[in-house]
Amino acid sequence: MEERILAEEVQVLEQNQAPTDFSLVVLENMVTNLLNTSVAPAPRQYVARSFTEALQASVINNDKAH
Repeated sequence: MEERILAEEVQVLEQNQAPTDFSLVVLENMVTNLLNTSVAPAPRQYVARSFTEALQASVINNDKAH
């Protein structure tokens, strides 16, 4: 299910020829909304930091699994 949803999101951005910077803003907004609506306030900053570190590691390591 997750892969299908991700593919649909990518398809919408591609169909609208969204530039990379705009696509990143859209994704940032989605992550922010998810954190604010699904994570309790106390651990929210920790979860956001963990997500950021995982993203950085993925980019640095050029992780082909994502």
